[in-house]
Amino acid sequence: MNVLALDPGTVTGWALHDGHTITSGMQSFRPGRFEGGGMRYLRFRRWLDELHALSAIGALYFEEVRRHIGVDAAHAYGGFLATLTAWCEQHSIPYQGVPVGTIKRHVTSRGNADKAAMIAAIREKGYQPADDNEADAIALLLWAIQE
Repeated sequence: MNVLALDPGTVTGWALHDGHTITSGMQSFRPGRFEGGGMRYLRFRRWLDELHALSAIGALYFEEVRRHIGVDAAHAYGGFLATLTAWCEQHSIPYQGVPVGTIKRHVTSRGNADKAAMIAAIREKGYQPADDNEADAIALLLWAIQE
């Protein structure tokens, strides 16, 4: 079963386990200068469709954020979460949110690890994340595989 882990946001980190290997990356959904704010969610949905067509996702885990520093970040996260959960329901893919502290504790032994510590912990495990979003997605996937 293919398992997808996401750190959803305007720059989404992702990691996919196909039963043998883990592939990961990041995908930007920043709206263009002349686009409406909803375009990011339409592109996110299209990207999920493409990924599912290539990988037949069997289960999906996402980073569950309970607190945001800014209102704009909270609104964007809510839009991504609504799009993601509706997409999973539409495709009958089981999904689960995992609290940020659980993910951080799993790879660093500290539930309040900063971005640099997360990247370092994932690199110590042999991965080369491009940024903290990809590192968080890999960490979440490692947690999901173990659970």
